[in-house]
Amino acid sequence: MALIEIRMANWQQAEDRHLLSGIRREVFIEEQGVAEDIELDAHDAGSLHVLAASGNGRVVGCARVMPNGQIGRMAVLLHCRGAGIGARLLQAAIAAAQDAGLNPIFLHAQRHAEGFYRRFGFTPIGDAFHEADIEHIKMTLKNEPAEPTDELTPR
Repeated sequence: MALIEIRMANWQQAEDRHLLSGIRREVFIEEQGVAEDIELDAHDAGSLHVLAASGNGRVVGCARVMPNGQIGRMAVLLHCRGAGIGARLLQAAIAAAQDAGLNPIFLHAQRHAEGFYRRFGFTPIGDAFHEADIEHIKMTLKNEPAEPTDELTPR
């Protein structure tokens, strides 16, 4: 894969909104079968967004950081996976969350991607759950205060 540019995007700008929703539609709605009304939600307008574009300007990935510190909607087009784009998107999303002073920084990882997020310092919290009919696990960034769970509560 050629040069990849990572940049912040603005959901309020029609062009960026179109690019972000196009990536998410292809990856989550078409590829993974997530319902459109779940995927494109009311949280988009108030969130920070990150875009990855190839040297020719084609958008190949995105991520979202919600005001509560949750990173989500991480998506890379199928033919671009394995080239480090997801890593760069995640690093940009973490930096955006930190720059905004968000704490804790956490995410709901699809179980098959748990190892990917572990490499960036995220640790699982609690039990697996289903979101959009896909198994997920909540993960929080190390050195961030974790929410208490039954497993962490002193006896």
